[in-house]
Amino acid sequence: MSNIKEIFRVLGDVARALPVVMAKLPEADDAASIALVFEDTVARQPNNNMIVFEGRKITWGEFNELANTLAHALMDRGVKRGNCVAVIMENRIEMLASIIALQKIGAIAGMVNPGLVGAQLAHCINVTKSVKCLAGEEIFNSVEDVRADLEMADADILWVADKREGAVPEPMEDIMANLDSYSRANLEDTKTILAGDTGFYIFTSGTTGMPKAAKVGQRRLLAAGSSFSKAGVRAKPSDRIYLCLPLFHGTGFICGVNSAIFSGASMFLRRKFSASAFWPEVKEHNCTIFFYVGELCRYLVTQPPCPEEKNNPLDRVFGNGLRPDVWDEFKQRFGIDRVCEFYGSSEGNVSFINAFNKDKTIGYCPGTIILVEYDIENDVIVTDQNGKLIQVEPGKPGLLLAEIDDRYRFDGYTDSAASESKIVRNVLTEGDAWFNTGDLINQIDVGFSMGKPHYQFVDRIGDTFRWRSENVSTNEVGEILNANSQVEIANVYGVDVPATEGKAGMVSLSLTEGTVFDPVEFSTYVSANLPHFAHPVFVRIQPNLSTTGTFKLVKGELRKQAFHIDRIGDDEIYVLLPRTNEYKVLDAATYASIQDGSAGY
Repeated sequence: MSNIKEIFRVLGDVARALPVVMAKLPEADDAASIALVFEDTVARQPNNNMIVFEGRKITWGEFNELANTLAHALMDRGVKRGNCVAVIMENRIEMLASIIALQKIGAIAGMVNPGLVGAQLAHCINVTKSVKCLAGEEIFNSVEDVRADLEMADADILWVADKREGAVPEPMEDIMANLDSYSRANLEDTKTILAGDTGFYIFTSGTTGMPKAAKVGQRRLLAAGSSFSKAGVRAKPSDRIYLCLPLFHGTGFICGVNSAIFSGASMFLRRKFSASAFWPEVKEHNCTIFFYVGELCRYLVTQPPCPEEKNNPLDRVFGNGLRPDVWDEFKQRFGIDRVCEFYGSSEGNVSFINAFNKDKTIGYCPGTIILVEYDIENDVIVTDQNGKLIQVEPGKPGLLLAEIDDRYRFDGYTDSAASESKIVRNVLTEGDAWFNTGDLINQIDVGFSMGKPHYQFVDRIGDTFRWRSENVSTNEVGEILNANSQVEIANVYGVDVPATEGKAGMVSLSLTEGTVFDPVEFSTYVSANLPHFAHPVFVRIQPNLSTTGTFKLVKGELRKQAFHIDRIGDDEIYVLLPRTNEYKVLDAATYASIQDGSAGY
């Protein structure tokens, strides 16, 4: 009987998903954009609540007028279609209004992580050739520190007030101060935006150099919004989405906000996640949908029970990174009916979605993919004696490649060389092209699924790892640490930490001749030059760093030894504990607390 029920359930899911999967996407020269979808939703329900934020409620109509006035103000200051404007703020109404305003103009929103500092922050603003910068009051000190390095005039940095606790620095202006003088009407220009136009730049850590600006086109925004809202969370106007993921990330905006725009669901918006506040807020605001990353779900299941989690209104969740060891407890403890796990990358052309609600999977992929053998230790794709890639058998992890074609295009980065480096050619046939995701995934048996293979995410490969829900490039971090006066060579890699998601950053340092490691100076340098999520958690001091025959730093054995004090010989290890800003020697007691999960990571 249970098998029959499962078949009928899957058939129902297929019936919902099929129209979305089969829908024809607009051509590049068609007039179609996320801004037009937004305006259609506003026209249907102008008086419905759109956002609840820090005690403030704003309707779809009120928000549309705010975005329109801001769009007119930006155009009055020279922003044109195709221009990029850097947006650097915490989650709040003004950030969302800035993004929608830029979409209405046909400009590109450069979604910069507000946690960035120093060279990385300046790079993200400059590499996109941003003509303006919308800088939130709450992060302005970071922008102030790099003003001299920006390729724009000081007057092009537009202050966006938050709690109005500080004065606007000269010669900048508060862009939000005089919006009442501008028209509240929709822009005629919005009707001319094409599906082939770029809507966003989302920054992704790569294997070399500074963060790369990945292009996100209108066509992709439209496809994602339709599939995620309809086949994924099945959102409707009566739903309320709990949204605490950063909006500068794909999951926050492309998935979360986009689902609200397509469905008309309202949003409870939060600056940052709070495990203790989560269930009281879900209950108070009757939130039915939660957009997550796996780390947040793990936090929730490790919290002591609270009254509000019982009989809560939440029944659907959507996100990525929910690990199999957390999945069952999360669903059962909190009464979650539908976990719509998905997989995708900011720069890529491939996505998976668990539209059939199959436990512990990222779902299926509507595009053409293959999994090929990968040598993790030597960081290379395995080939046969003829130089051809080798596809793995089902059940064995393989490197995910996604075919690039007219439907599943690869927008790439602003840097054409970086884009080309992610393409593998002549894989199955002469002249074909495939996007190299840099991820290992595994095909698994999930029972009846209409012949659609389902998959699990396994791990990142190579020089990028994930920590605190952020991708961290070992080469980017290494470049910055190599500039420290104490450091001769920095070898950066990710290591597993018990009871945490992703991998923590670790660096093995070879010091300059005659140097005795100064943890205080190193701590100060790290804080000033790296965002918090990229701070190495562990520092290992080594007399000499091993290299391969091609002079590439060896990481495989270091990853295995990690921070384990019984495996590192006479080397010293330092640790950056949670809620501290200074590296300390890793002693036996601290090591034990990390191993048993009580250290607070």
